[in-house]
Amino acid sequence: MLTLHHAPNSRSGRIIWLLEELELPYELNAMRFHPEDLKSEAHRARHPLGRVPVLDDGDVRIFESGAIVEYILARHAVGRLKPDVDSEEFPGYLQWFHYCEGMVMPPINTIMVHSVILPPDRRDPKVLAQAQRLLGKSLVPVNEALEGREYLAGEFSAADIMLGHACIMSGRLGMIGEELPHLAAYVERLQARPACAKAFAA
Repeated sequence: MLTLHHAPNSRSGRIIWLLEELELPYELNAMRFHPEDLKSEAHRARHPLGRVPVLDDGDVRIFESGAIVEYILARHAVGRLKPDVDSEEFPGYLQWFHYCEGMVMPPINTIMVHSVILPPDRRDPKVLAQAQRLLGKSLVPVNEALEGREYLAGEFSAADIMLGHACIMSGRLGMIGEELPHLAAYVERLQARPACAKAFAA
């Protein structure tokens, strides 16, 4: 049985989304997004930095959301949610799968730190504004890639879970305006998927 160690409003939502799309059975260890839970001795034994997600699969323990997604696809998905390596969609799948953590999530992290996580007296408006500008620029290529397409790599795939999760977060931060119509429609399509809705509700 797969066990996912999860906290709300984190990257572990991607793993719930993936597991639900694949209809795989799993147990959820739901924790608070709070140091008392994440920095506890029990959770530091799972992740040395006290982060989520962490996946247990029998004797295997793995963290980092992208690594977990690839592990589940390789071990449990039987070719689903990923184009074949010979497909013309495969290079784009890889690109957008990794674009998420390379370009979109770093400014989102900074925005969260300087608008939510830090106390008001420690927030830096200049750092926040710079991160918002960078996120806006990072979303433009995604919007362009979605013109005339429903998903990033042909059919719905794990790239849509990885990058789509970050796009949904961007929308919730007010970063997807009328200048990004294809991205806005994409986010609506993703949020209409039952597995996505369950992941964000967890």
